[in-house]
Amino acid sequence: MTSIVIYFSRSGENYFGGELKNIEKGNTEVIAEYIQELDGADLFKVEPSLAYPEDYMECIDVAKKEQMDGARPEIRDALESIDGYDTVYIGFPNWWGTLPMVMFTQLEKLDFTGKTVKPFVTHEGSGFGSALKDLDKLCKGADIKKGLSIPGASVYDVKETVEVWIGQ
Repeated sequence: MTSIVIYFSRSGENYFGGELKNIEKGNTEVIAEYIQELDGADLFKVEPSLAYPEDYMECIDVAKKEQMDGARPEIRDALESIDGYDTVYIGFPNWWGTLPMVMFTQLEKLDFTGKTVKPFVTHEGSGFGSALKDLDKLCKGADIKKGLSIPGASVYDVKETVEVWIGQ
């Protein structure tokens, strides 16, 4: 069984454990790397052509505007196909109640027919929000499994939880 993790993650100034902190690696990337280690999955990091602002408050303003506008930000190097994979892990931080819009850009390019999709989200209390409903629309033809919701402040303490979830 071949698998890939398609994820978006943001380092820099983030809301982390109830306060703003600079983090070297985004929370979602930490979980993506656990999955790679535990499942042998390939990694694909979705990166916008125009990076999000380093400042957290500026970043959330941009994210909110993208969502309100239904934007599809351009991607630096889009993944064109997932044909060689059976399982697709999809990871993202919860931005304004769903996936960051750059993830919509990437996922809309792919054919999920016959794939198993395992979503995971990092957040500071909001869980998946409406992201699972959005994934149902974005991943037509996929068997979407139970998702994993991880508070961002605990990403370094959940490797065993991730391992159990992978096995489900």
